[in-house]
Amino acid sequence: MTRAPLSLFGLHGSRPLAEQVAARLEIALAAHEERDFEDGEHKARPLQDVRGHDAFVLHTLHGGEGDSANDRLCRLLFFCGALRDAGAARVTAVAPYLCYARKDRRTKTNDPVTTRYVAAMFEAVGIGQVITLEVHNLAAFENAFRCPSLHVPAAPLFAAHFAPLLRRVPAVVVSPDTGGAKRAEQVREALESLRGAPVGAAFMEKHRSGGVVTGTLFAGDVRGRVAIIVDDLISTGGTLLRAARACREAGAAEIHAAAAHGLFTGGAEDLFAAGLFGSVVVSSTVPPFRLAGAARARLTVLDAAEPLARAIAACHDAG
Repeated sequence: MTRAPLSLFGLHGSRPLAEQVAARLEIALAAHEERDFEDGEHKARPLQDVRGHDAFVLHTLHGGEGDSANDRLCRLLFFCGALRDAGAARVTAVAPYLCYARKDRRTKTNDPVTTRYVAAMFEAVGIGQVITLEVHNLAAFENAFRCPSLHVPAAPLFAAHFAPLLRRVPAVVVSPDTGGAKRAEQVREALESLRGAPVGAAFMEKHRSGGVVTGTLFAGDVRGRVAIIVDDLISTGGTLLRAARACREAGAAEIHAAAAHGLFTGGAEDLFAAGLFGSVVVSSTVPPFRLAGAARARLTVLDAAEPLARAIAACHDAG
């Protein structure tokens, strides 16, 4: 059986990352058109024949410069629907950063479970599968989507970055809350494997209610060690700062922060001004457009295009 041709589209606002992914796949981005209307509505359509194609659409769903996460979500949904109407054999949404993934369960009476609602919208427009990188809660993500889903972990990226820097220096991977313990453990195992030396584990207690964060328990031995605090994203940076202060009080020799998605919303500059971190490391899923000056210069951005390209190739090869 002849395999369906692969077409990769990159929507506006995500095109630089899409171009990097296309380069690694050794293909050109497929042509499309996007138009904005005076009332804020928009339309998008492919400019090439996609009938029978295995179509992938890359769009990272963070709030951007001039557009919100809602705008980006609608663009992705509508364009994927247009591809299905144009006869694409299968449409895969590649959302390196998946919006609304943090609200994955009810914590208050009548709370929305927006992860599940987003999944329903994906399915409603005929999206056949979804690829994302380092989602907030993997179990919730996999349970929300009834279509096939592929989760790309950030652990290999972080391990490859930190392993040559640490060499034989005693190190420990820290989760800033108990909910991220599995994510931190993945990084710890990957780092330990690359270094060929033991890497410790630690975690910070954290409770959030009504926007107020509490919890002071810190478990794990970081004294005299390099501590790497791992999270899925950086918003205001408050969670990382709490964990960094706890590491410093516990005697950590050096502290680094690593998060897959750098949103850097209001107040995130404090993360760099606090003088606690030897480095702050994120992936390229979200451009650091909110940072400037000294904060931007101190940020390390790891290339997410390679693991995303591998994920797309694996899905295409699997048919």
